[in-house]
Amino acid sequence: MTLAARSRLRSVARWIPPGLLAAVLLPSWVLYLSGGMRAVTGWIALLTAGQLLAPLMLLVLIVHAIRKRRFSRPMRATLALTALALWPGLWSIGILPVRFPSSIENASPSATVRLPSNEKLRVAWGGDRLATNYHAFTPDQRWAYDLLVEPAAHGSERLDDYGCYGTPVVAPASARVHYSTDGAPDHVPGKISWDLRNPVGNSVVFKLETGTYLVIAHLKPGSVLVEAGDDVREGEPIGACGNSGNTSEPHIHIHHQRQDPKSRPINFSEGLPLYFRDHDGPAMPQGGLETRDERIVLTGNTVQHVGTGTAGSSE
Repeated sequence: MTLAARSRLRSVARWIPPGLLAAVLLPSWVLYLSGGMRAVTGWIALLTAGQLLAPLMLLVLIVHAIRKRRFSRPMRATLALTALALWPGLWSIGILPVRFPSSIENASPSATVRLPSNEKLRVAWGGDRLATNYHAFTPDQRWAYDLLVEPAAHGSERLDDYGCYGTPVVAPASARVHYSTDGAPDHVPGKISWDLRNPVGNSVVFKLETGTYLVIAHLKPGSVLVEAGDDVREGEPIGACGNSGNTSEPHIHIHHQRQDPKSRPINFSEGLPLYFRDHDGPAMPQGGLETRDERIVLTGNTVQHVGTGTAGSSE
């Protein structure tokens, strides 16, 4: 091979890293913006690229720049694409997340159920926007809720200091229990547990008449009262609020999704809209919080069940 041919080959080889990144990112973004399970697949691909490929590529760039002491056009292109790849990898830690591209107007079927507790609840997270619902960047929990009973959000490491702990959790609709889990321990509150092996903790999953699934998570160990195959009437106790799974304090997590959560891990399903009825607030109550004087202040809606209906409905 001549010297000129080798030089051309090296010039082409320098464009392999940005070409590889573009080949991963372009179809991932196309899938992410396509809707349905394709969007879920694209979301997973983007997070995987951001958490694995982008840091590796960034390390290679740094080493190469130190050795060569220059930054060529292919390296600049690689850096720009690495930054784009790194962005989705930061969503899961709350840095510059974007709302999962599923429209509430086009997502169906939605579900309308009663609140999963008779207590006065503070909506920590809920609604259609990231500002009021940090779950909204994820596919399956696009319209999830975290519901508290005050006192809450004060950072205590004692479970009994939280109003929600031990509160009875009731069936939001008359439905069959698809499956339930129990036995996971409560974690110390006041900090994120990072329990990624069992993020939902002790849970109950209902299969609705629409064929979709209602997930209730973070229940107290030993409190789950139902099991797979049970037909439960709306308002019947199913467990108690706990702090199991990936959580920071006792709360009731509830969300609605299309696919069977038993057959796939968390974040691998399509989330669907979830509304509440027979209570003293909006059908889709909003959450939110602010930090004032280094203290967390909950700004979401407060809601309480006031109805007597016994039949879940769906749209």
